Amino acid sequence: MTSYGSFPGTRPRRLRTTPAMRRMVAETRLSPADLILPAFVREGVSEPVPISAMPGVVQHTRDTLRKAAVEAVSAGVSGIMLFGVPEDAKKDAAGTAGTDPDGILQQALRDVRAEVGDDLVVMSDLCLDEYTDHGHCGVLDEAGRVDNDATLERYAEMAQVQADAGAHVVGPSGMMDGQIGVIRDALDTIGKEDVAVLAYTVKYSSAFYGPFREAVGSSLRGDRKTYQQDPANVRESLRELALDLDEGADMVMVKPAGPYLDVLARVADAVDVPVAAYQISGEYAMVEAAAEKGWIDRDAAILETLTGIRRAGAKMILTYWATEAAQKLAGRG
Repeated sequence: MTSYGSFPGTRPRRLRTTPAMRRMVAETRLSPADLILPAFVREGVSEPVPISAMPGVVQHTRDTLRKAAVEAVSAGVSGIMLFGVPEDAKKDAAGTAGTDPDGILQQALRDVRAEVGDDLVVMSDLCLDEYTDHGHCGVLDEAGRVDNDATLERYAEMAQVQADAGAHVVGPSGMMDGQIGVIRDALDTIGKEDVAVLAYTVKYSSAFYGPFREAVGSSLRGDRKTYQQDPANVRESLRELALDLDEGADMVMVKPAGPYLDVLARVADAVDVPVAAYQISGEYAMVEAAAEKGWIDRDAAILETLTGIRRAGAKMILTYWATEAAQKLAGRG
């Protein structure tokens, strides 16, 4: 029998034969510049406080936060998102520590800007949940429900003090209706037109936030299902996206990342502004816990999850592995 060819004639495996070949034809590339480091700074501590549910992550002192920012710059990370953890005694119903010009987050913003200047995009979490004694993202009405419009007034003030403290970008994460427009107006009113707004456009009410509650010392009672989105919905996310863009969002975010890659892809396909995704505490904790048990290859899993988020359409990824992953990508880790 004479053969004039082999079967199959098309062999995709030809493009997988060596590491150099796979690198050359890779459709998705992950770089240090794609990464943003979320970081916690705690008031009243002299040493970093480990977060038990997030091995390797700490609540920083002001001094160690500055060092973490310098390390992130050295690794090529693009940004740092700061979360303040006030003393419990300073929490109240209105979250006034969050709008105190000398509150822990505002101090941290000034510290980091003084340390790294414009070498790192300094971002601030714009939400009241860390500062309220009830743990919700806004102020409550007489019935104990989050009052959307009263909360917007607090967000406007919060945006202004964060901008004054040096934030390049504010990240409103409370999921109040109209928050982007109110914050944009508040910033422009005080001459902070250059401060960008990263909208937490798609923020689901997720079971994966658990470790974060420890990280920020949350006082939450109940849940946030009346303002964060229902995990069953995607069209609702696209409606939120249209509203945020109309109100002036400069960038948009999907949070969590891993369980919502389909939503991330839909958002990325729909917009012409930069898209971020937040690989949240529960996603981090699952990988770390499985790796600690020896069930997965930790380093490979970290880069695989980040590549998947990037492939789905995120230009920027907030991840607690940002500095470590950047070092690995640069061949230094």
